[in-house]
Amino acid sequence: MCSKESKLPPHVLIFPLPAQGHMNSMLNLAQLLCLSDIHVTFVVSEFNHRRILNRTASDSALERYPGFRFQPIPDGLPKDHPRAGDSVIDVFESAIKFMGSYFDKMMGEKDLLASANTRPVTCIIADGVLSFAADFAAARGIPLIYFRTISASAFWAFFCTDRLVEANEIPFQEIGMDDLVKSIPGMEGFLRCRDLPSFCRVNDTNDPILWSLFNITRQTARAKAVIMNTFGYLEQPILSNISKHMPRIYAIGPGNAHLRSRLGDTSTPSASLWTEDRNCINWLNAQETKSVIYVSFGSITMVTREQLLEFWHGLVNSKHKFLWVMRPGFITGEDEDRIPDVELEKGTKENGYMVEWAPQEEVLNHPAVGGFLTHSGWNSTLESIVAGVPMICWPYFGDQMVNSRLVSEVWKIGLDIKDSCNRIAIENAVRELMEVRRDEFLERADHLAKMAKQAVSEGGSSYCDLNGLIEYIDSLII
Repeated sequence: MCSKESKLPPHVLIFPLPAQGHMNSMLNLAQLLCLSDIHVTFVVSEFNHRRILNRTASDSALERYPGFRFQPIPDGLPKDHPRAGDSVIDVFESAIKFMGSYFDKMMGEKDLLASANTRPVTCIIADGVLSFAADFAAARGIPLIYFRTISASAFWAFFCTDRLVEANEIPFQEIGMDDLVKSIPGMEGFLRCRDLPSFCRVNDTNDPILWSLFNITRQTARAKAVIMNTFGYLEQPILSNISKHMPRIYAIGPGNAHLRSRLGDTSTPSASLWTEDRNCINWLNAQETKSVIYVSFGSITMVTREQLLEFWHGLVNSKHKFLWVMRPGFITGEDEDRIPDVELEKGTKENGYMVEWAPQEEVLNHPAVGGFLTHSGWNSTLESIVAGVPMICWPYFGDQMVNSRLVSEVWKIGLDIKDSCNRIAIENAVRELMEVRRDEFLERADHLAKMAKQAVSEGGSSYCDLNGLIEYIDSLII
């Protein structure tokens, strides 16, 4: 090795699944590494890179990190592909098949992305669902670290799929949906069949998607280390169980709070794929403290028009103020000629405000927001925890089923209304969160927010784990 290269900092390649939630948490990690003078190449699909540059100031904001660069590659999907709802499985399959082979070719042609001022890739931090990364890293002799963007509890549930099958807890009959699951260590006391990841809702134990996800989860153990976007106080019993199967675990979350803590301010770049409508902040400024319920179902969830109307009626009938994110493509089979009835229009004008996309962290931290109706994606859950905002959880699919149960039964900072979508249940849930049990939910949410901030502060568990991760990456330089 030449003397010049020996003085260069480590060079980490970060490769997320090209989906909003995965990109957000891994971009937070990229910035945390850059703050420690580590060079980062961030792989992003060409489709998402164009959207980021067109809709946010991410690229310019990231100029504060001279060692950071995006590496766009094609994702193999047509431009008009929705990349949401049931079609999100296409994003996953394309990433595995198309992006994986393209990435392999690119890395060979570009000498591991080395340049005059950047050493070849020191290690790869890949999204935990990108199974090709393990084979690629092993063939090239490059250390691999997997980043699991879901909760530790959801990861552990996927990891224990074989136990569920052996215990005859998969498949489960509809009549047994509320039976407790007994074969996942550390989760026996609260997890029901209904709360298992949605991919467990199969009629055939040979279901190929079920076992594909199980195999992808199990091969996480092939990595030299595993990063999790959580913190000890939140999921320690589960982290302890996972640690029996993994060589090194670094729980560095919540990533968003950790980044702000290390930056010393709140100006962090956004990887939003939609334009954020900041007019909603002006609307919130005119509302009373803790009076608004924020409604957002993330970047992938899709609902039918019937479901939409049930939520809408429930919110209007609750008589509470609401800020609702209704992104483009949110309604499946949308008929633009059909408009809400007079009752909904009137109720929305009196108490509601709607936007296509909102600056979510800023909204959740606004003093007017007192509750969050969410799809229970892990990023949204963590952002709500950090902000001390109680939740009503209506999970859409995957790991969100587990997360919503954690909110209601383990941390007790909200309500879980999964598998229910009618206006009366939604109205009652809003009233329970915002009126009946308001004080108890706010008290517990405030406590959990303090624990999250403590974890990422100097000396906290996540702070120490991030330092440990950085030391480990430094040690990989030969």
